[in-house]
Amino acid sequence: MDHRSRQQRLQNSLSAHRLDALLVTHPPNIRYLCGFTGSAGVLILTGKRPVFFTDGRYTEQAQAEVQGVKIVIARKGALAAAAAWLSGNLKKGRRASLIGIGIEGEHLTVAARSRLAGALPSGLRLREMPALIEQARMVKDDEEIACLRSAVNLGSSLFDRALETIRPGVRETDVAAAMEYAARLAGAQGMSFDTIIASGARSALPHGRASQAVIPVEGFVVCDFGVILAGYCSDMTRTVYVGSLSAQARGVYQAVKQAQQAAVDAVRPGMKVSEVDQVARKSLQNSGLAKYFTHSTGHGVGLEIHEAPRLAAGQPQVLLPGMVITIEPGVYVPGKWGVRIEDMVVVTKQGCEVLTPTSKELVAI
Repeated sequence: MDHRSRQQRLQNSLSAHRLDALLVTHPPNIRYLCGFTGSAGVLILTGKRPVFFTDGRYTEQAQAEVQGVKIVIARKGALAAAAAWLSGNLKKGRRASLIGIGIEGEHLTVAARSRLAGALPSGLRLREMPALIEQARMVKDDEEIACLRSAVNLGSSLFDRALETIRPGVRETDVAAAMEYAARLAGAQGMSFDTIIASGARSALPHGRASQAVIPVEGFVVCDFGVILAGYCSDMTRTVYVGSLSAQARGVYQAVKQAQQAAVDAVRPGMKVSEVDQVARKSLQNSGLAKYFTHSTGHGVGLEIHEAPRLAAGQPQVLLPGMVITIEPGVYVPGKWGVRIEDMVVVTKQGCEVLTPTSKELVAI
């Protein structure tokens, strides 16, 4: 990964936001900018060489992973060490205004912000910055897309294990455990999120994490899962049917499949994410099922399972080549059933490429 170029782009944007320094505390953002994968660290970006702070537990790891920055192993906490560095290295008097230090308001706790502010001299003022790093992370480079492709392929292979395990009377957690064990054997670092296996009436729960409930003799089973590989996440959903498939059940599934494909076909550079969302909803509206679609059509995926952009009504973001997003409309009828189909796609110069290789034809078990 070209971490130095990422750092330079952020450094070049500081003056436009009236910032003298940027204090990065969110671990995925730190990883994106300098490569550190540990859980305790603070990165400071100024107009000069960035500085990374961590503690003695990560001495060897930081030396092996961190790129393009000065490494400081702090005896006290990383945040306290960063505050001391800021106090000693950002000198007031270069201009009449206060020195502005950007912080990640979405990721810094109230208590941590209070401690940080208390440790800084009066000439240094904390300012909540725009989501500069998250905005940069929306567009993936070729190396990131390759990582995501590998994660998608590994994750998709787990669906075969699900099909082998899903049977009436089997607990949802047993299906999830079989998939997660297979993921580890295949080299996954972990799961992107708690595996969703939601069967029967529970399939109407959009986030129905695998429970002790047993799979009934009749009904849909929503399988939503993903893996982490080389730090990057995958995310996919397939819905299968257990038992004798009725015409109504088949009709609901086909309606979701059509909506999902319509939204995929709409993805292209220059398209607003809200417009992609609207395409999926209009398709379900034509089937009389739009009122049962209760969440956004998709989201970005990368170092985190949920990243910008969010594909929902009112969102102004325009799709750009290199964005990797999910397309996942669903229908959820409370107390009865639910269906969701989800692929990951990468926006290309001409349209999009579906990364998820798994068939979307309805499987009846």
